[in-house]
Amino acid sequence: MLAFGRPDINFNLLMGERAPGLVSASFSAAGTLSMEKKSSGTGERHSALTFPMRIYPHCGRSNPLNLRSRTFISIAVLVALSAFSGCKKKQPAPSSESTAPPATAAAPTAELTAQPTTINAGDQVTLSWHTTDANSVTIDGVGEVPSTGVKTVTPSETTTYHLVARGDGGTADASAVVTVNAPVAVSVPSNTMSMEEDFKAHVQDIFFDYDTYDLRSDAQAALSNDANWLIQHPDVKIVIGGYCDERGSDEYNLALGQNRATAAKNALVTAGVAASRIRVISYGKEKPFCTESNEQCWQLNRRAGFSIDQQ
Repeated sequence: MLAFGRPDINFNLLMGERAPGLVSASFSAAGTLSMEKKSSGTGERHSALTFPMRIYPHCGRSNPLNLRSRTFISIAVLVALSAFSGCKKKQPAPSSESTAPPATAAAPTAELTAQPTTINAGDQVTLSWHTTDANSVTIDGVGEVPSTGVKTVTPSETTTYHLVARGDGGTADASAVVTVNAPVAVSVPSNTMSMEEDFKAHVQDIFFDYDTYDLRSDAQAALSNDANWLIQHPDVKIVIGGYCDERGSDEYNLALGQNRATAAKNALVTAGVAASRIRVISYGKEKPFCTESNEQCWQLNRRAGFSIDQQ
């Protein structure tokens, strides 16, 4: 709609859908074209434009605008309205395709058990585990393992086995504790036996037949045991005494006792005992172990006796 006044020119133009609303324009006698855009229905002013223009003086109160002026005004108004109504910024059309949210990876799960959970040192334990959605699975003290498996271990002390499962969705862990009982201490009785008592318990005298210094079989077995103990105690030095029964002279029995002690020494040296650790002496019939006059008593007196050398 276009409206003109006197002497000024006033007109209104109703716009279409592209720029909805009412555009008002006025053309003053001073030659100025003013335009204002309002929202349809609210009357709220949004923008205004002013254009300086030239008109011919023949446009009086009683005379209509001459053809040239009307033509010029119409062209100017159309050009201004085109620029004015097209100044609204176009909003981009919303995309018809909505972006799908990224898929979320499943979080890993982990289970670990140990059977049995309490053992004695040296016993075995079976570890069992199961994981899901994991790319890497490790167990402390074992290393990298499959996602599901069984393994036998032998811990020497109380141990906590810790499993860690890693995947695209994060990590998960599980633990199993194995208690290892300490070994029972075995009490060993302390050796309270003195060296003298130990010597008497392991080094035995040997016996001879009448009027001889030959070693009997039982004497040889006893001397072998005596030598073993002396070899295990290299710091011990001994004295071997030769004894006789009461029969015969003193001089004869002293010589016989010397031979009996020397025979015992030679057997020990042959078994590996150093000769420097052995001293021999003959007592003859001076120090009898038994004083009765019979064969049983005489047998106890015919001997080679052993004692620790105190010198």
